[in-house]
Amino acid sequence: MKVRSNIIVIAASQQLMAVAQTYKPGDFQSANANYPQRNPFYFEGRIDWDMLKIDQPSSAWEYAQRGIHKQDDLEDIAGAVADYQKAVSLNSLTNGTCQLISSAPVGFGQNTNPPPCMFTVRLRLANLLRRSDPVQAISLLGEVTMIDPLRLGVNALIGATYAGMADSATTNSDRVRLLNQAIGAYQTELKLSPVTAARQKLTGDDANNAHVHWALAAIYRKLVQMSSEMTELNLYLKATKWHSDTYPWRIQLAQQRIRNLQQAMAEDASRRRP
Repeated sequence: MKVRSNIIVIAASQQLMAVAQTYKPGDFQSANANYPQRNPFYFEGRIDWDMLKIDQPSSAWEYAQRGIHKQDDLEDIAGAVADYQKAVSLNSLTNGTCQLISSAPVGFGQNTNPPPCMFTVRLRLANLLRRSDPVQAISLLGEVTMIDPLRLGVNALIGATYAGMADSATTNSDRVRLLNQAIGAYQTELKLSPVTAARQKLTGDDANNAHVHWALAAIYRKLVQMSSEMTELNLYLKATKWHSDTYPWRIQLAQQRIRNLQQAMAEDASRRRP
């Protein structure tokens, strides 16, 4: 019985090997007349590059996949940037090679032309360009907000990029302008996930998105706007009340900064009295 089982296993393995040798990605439904054409809304997640069996990318999605492979597997950042840029040029809002999709009409995916704009490649490219070309990074992130207006984290990334540009500003006026643009982006991020009465009743949360409130407090600290800084630190503490923080040491630091601000504001008010 054992010998017979081994023979069956070997035969099955040989059949699988034969199938693997003849299989080509995408042709498993080629003989099925009822199988629809590939949806042009490209699947944007990562796929193992070796499994795609592609020698040379020919579409925006394929260039994006090779870029992900270069970035994540090979740590070839320059090569990843080049592939991502090629993908964006083939899936561009500027030259009309992609379109913004706000609804799914009847027949969507069968003949959508041009194909929908992709956000993953823009997010990845923007992250890689944030320090070397922050203006281009913000432009790409702006396109992501057009493609997927409700996607969380994108406006926060725009705010962080503006804040980084402010740190490198050569004039105080530019520094203040960039910090205020960062504030606007962070505030937009907060508006995407407001704390409603229903949420408060369900979770007990009085604030959310602790990281954004922390970042805003840091910006107001740079602008020497003590009242606004204290407001954001208090919101930060409310947001971490039930959920703590990825960096829990910030909680004690926020409490200490609030005490320092209260003292500084009291001293300032005392000096202003006649």
